[in-house]
Amino acid sequence: MQWGVEKTVLRRLYSGFGAGLYVMLFLIRPLLERFSGRLTYGFAQRLGRYPDEVRAAEDVQTVWLHASSVGEVQAAIVLVHALLPFLGPRRIVVTSMTEQGHRLADSRMPDKVLCLMAPLDLPQAVSNALRSIRPCCYICLETELWPVMLTRVRQTGIPMLLLNGRLSQRSFHRYQYIRHYVTALLQGFSRVAVISETDGQRYHDLGVPTSRLQVCGNLKYDMPAESPDRTRAESRLRLQIADERVFLCGSTHNDEEEQLFPVFQALATRGPAVLVLAPRHLERLPAVEALLRRWKEPFDRFSALGEFQRNSRVVLLDTMGDLADLYAGADFVFCGGSLVDRGGHNIIEAARWGRAVYFGPYMKDFRDAASLLVESGGGFQVADAAELTRRILRHIDAPEEYAHACSCAAEAAAQQRGAVARQTALVREVLQTA
Repeated sequence: MQWGVEKTVLRRLYSGFGAGLYVMLFLIRPLLERFSGRLTYGFAQRLGRYPDEVRAAEDVQTVWLHASSVGEVQAAIVLVHALLPFLGPRRIVVTSMTEQGHRLADSRMPDKVLCLMAPLDLPQAVSNALRSIRPCCYICLETELWPVMLTRVRQTGIPMLLLNGRLSQRSFHRYQYIRHYVTALLQGFSRVAVISETDGQRYHDLGVPTSRLQVCGNLKYDMPAESPDRTRAESRLRLQIADERVFLCGSTHNDEEEQLFPVFQALATRGPAVLVLAPRHLERLPAVEALLRRWKEPFDRFSALGEFQRNSRVVLLDTMGDLADLYAGADFVFCGGSLVDRGGHNIIEAARWGRAVYFGPYMKDFRDAASLLVESGGGFQVADAAELTRRILRHIDAPEEYAHACSCAAEAAAQQRGAVARQTALVREVLQTA
């Protein structure tokens, strides 16, 4: 009983603060929109104020798919392509919380899909959005537990699904502090499809009954990889690679580039080589550029290679949505967030192209994928940059051994396919009863 009172107070405080914040943002909106930047991008839509054409005719049903940022949008692209053939007259609206996510969705989604910025989790913004979009079903990917949105959707009786659910150890521990509140939010989902057994156990510990839980795998594992040779050739063409070896370091974090550059220098002693650095967060680009200048190492921005000739042996990936395909063009792949304690990142994105993957000791958010690749022989977990150097140099000296590791990586990734079929079936089941 005591927690019920506290939960109500917490919800009212959150909603009350949000309502006041909405009024303030609405009043200063004309001023804010004079400035460009990620906080003001699509600002009207963030307040739930969408163009008139967003409102569909009353007889048209809308499936609302929320994909917060770039990673979720990549999964959403796979899901949307699988959903479209059976949706009939229904339409799909995809919302994102970030500018990069929205731009990626807008450029990669089929033409008939409407891509919008998601409303801020403020009562008026959410109400505006629901009136405009009028969903018959609300789907959120991974873990986007916005209290006002989920509460309002549930109160209106709209079926809700959580797909491709992933709950990192860090997030799980945070949610434990407000477990009863999170449990109430999760009760609104009629189905929760999770990536792994570990994710399923964490959601269950937060109150999702097993009858609503299903382990379905990762949608990103179903990203098309039908022509790895062609994608490899196209990626190397975009990087302006001739015969050089490409060492691609994806999703790197602060303090990792400093450890990885000596690895590249050692690799370069064995022949012409190119280093591709892909920081996880684009706001870190100035810091990485400053680091390269301090090392007196010239570099090219990837976005400029379409117009200019590559003049250096370092390419800085400064775009969103390109990394997944560029992995195919690499000779050696390191996945970041793992030499520093950031939980690691999705290593299957590279493995699906037939690239063996190297990663550091910190892979707690992707422990299952790490075990899968290591056990298959297609992944190599290293303790530090020195061991990473030794591993890569050994594979240069033993090309047949390395080629076998790449084949093992491709096979392990292929075995993980099927998540999109399982999760699409859940959507169809819910829509049939909606």
